[in-house]
Amino acid sequence: MVSKTRMQRVAERIREELSEMLVQEIADPRLAGISVTDVTVDRELAYAKIYISAIEGYERWKEIQEGLKSAQGFIRRELAQRIELRTFPQLRFIWDPTFERAEKVERLFAQLEAERRARGESAGEEHAEDAGKGAPEDNE
Repeated sequence: MVSKTRMQRVAERIREELSEMLVQEIADPRLAGISVTDVTVDRELAYAKIYISAIEGYERWKEIQEGLKSAQGFIRRELAQRIELRTFPQLRFIWDPTFERAEKVERLFAQLEAERRARGESAGEEHAEDAGKGAPEDNE
């Protein structure tokens, strides 16, 4: 077993190298426009979970999986040459829905803001009238 710090360093190095490979070396059109969002490795360095995302979203996941499966041997071999480990972890590619969730949250905030503004025009007038009623005034 390795330390947490070592696990994090190995994971970060895998993320950096794989990201570079996807941009510069892997020409498979199924892997165009994808990004490595995170990598985690287990304590024995036997498995690396590689979290993948794409601008187009989950709709492309099947296509991306096929491309990754096709390139997995090349990717693992290249990473093993670049990152010195006794045995290189098996790669597991996982879809990362973070960007889609963030986009959904942003849409919800925008919708709430629009609703607040629509209510705010009439409710704002009521609040302005109420503001003067609650506070005692100093007329002395």
